[in-house]
Amino acid sequence: MLSFKITSRKIWKEIERSKRILLHIHPGPDGDSVGSSLAFYHVLKNMGKEVCLIQGDNEFPKKFSSMPGADKIIHQNILQIDLSQFDLFIINDSSSVKQITKMGDLKFPKKLKTIIIDHHISSEKFADINLISPKSTSTCQVLFELFQINKVKLTSKIAACLFVGLYTDTGGFRYFNPTYKTFDIASKLAKLYPKFSQLIFDIENNDDPDRIKFLSLLLSSVETFYSDHVAVASISYNNIQSSGLNSSSVSSYSEVPNMLKSVIGWDIAFSMVEVQPETVKISFRTRDSNKYDLAKIAVATNGGGGHKAAAGATINKSLPEAKQMVLDIIKKLYPKIEK
Repeated sequence: MLSFKITSRKIWKEIERSKRILLHIHPGPDGDSVGSSLAFYHVLKNMGKEVCLIQGDNEFPKKFSSMPGADKIIHQNILQIDLSQFDLFIINDSSSVKQITKMGDLKFPKKLKTIIIDHHISSEKFADINLISPKSTSTCQVLFELFQINKVKLTSKIAACLFVGLYTDTGGFRYFNPTYKTFDIASKLAKLYPKFSQLIFDIENNDDPDRIKFLSLLLSSVETFYSDHVAVASISYNNIQSSGLNSSSVSSYSEVPNMLKSVIGWDIAFSMVEVQPETVKISFRTRDSNKYDLAKIAVATNGGGGHKAAAGATINKSLPEAKQMVLDIIKKLYPKIEK
C-alpha cells in the first residue's frame, strides 16, 4: 500500500491535469460529507478548475445552509449528471458505490478518473486512487493533511468547512477517536475562521416540530435484547406515514442510538427506520468499541459499513425481518453477549 504522502501527491497530480471535476454529498448527508466536499470545492475553484458539486440523493439539510459555498450546490443526484462531461470525480467520505447513490446502479465512464478520500475502515477502495485513513477522525481531517502535504493555502471558507466535518464526526469531540492531533487541527482551523461557534449554533439549533415528534416516536419504541446489552429503537413506514412526518425529520434517526448508548449496560444501540416498504436504514453506536466492532456488524448485513464505534446500514427487508437479521448477526459475532 502506498504511503499517505505518496498517495496524496499522486492525487494532486491528477487534480492538476484535470479541468472539469465532480464532487458529491453522500446519501443521508452529515457534516463530514458536506464539509469535505465544500472544502474541496473552494480549493478547486481557487485553482481555477471547473467544479460541479451535487447534493446527491437527498435534499440538502437546512442546518448546513450557512456554510460557505452551500448556495453553489447543484440540486441533482449523480444519475441525473452526464459523467462524460467530467475528467475527474472526487469521492469524499464514501466507503462504497452505494454511498454515492442508492437510487440505481452506477457505472463510471472509462475516461473518468476517480479518487476516494475517506476514513472508514470498511472502505471498498473502488476508485483509481484511494486515500483511506482509518485512524483519522473524519474525512475532513484527511483533507487537512492532504492539503498540508500539497501546500494548499487554507482560506477562512475552507477552514470553516473542514471544522464542521471535524466537529460533527467526533460528536463535538465526545467520541473515542479524537487525539491531541485532532485538537491541534481544530485550533488551526478556528484561528482561520474565528466565527466557528456560529456555525456550530446553526447546525445544532435548527429544529422543527416534526423532528422532535419523530424522535419521540423512535424513543417510545425502545426494546432491549440479550440481557439488556442491546437496545433497539424502530419505526415502520406505515407509522411514519400515519404520523404525517416530513422526510427531513426522518433523517435524524442516527441521533437516537447516541442517546441509547448513554444508558449504563446498553452496550450496543441502534435505530431502524423503514423509509420505504422493505427498505430499512440503520444507525449503530456502542459504549465499548474495543469489545464490539460495529463496522463488522454493519458489513455483515451486506448493506453497510463504518467504524468500530459508529456504523450504518441499509437492509432491503421488512422492518421485523431486518431487526431479526441484525440481532442474529450480533449473536453470531458476539455469542457471549447475553452473559
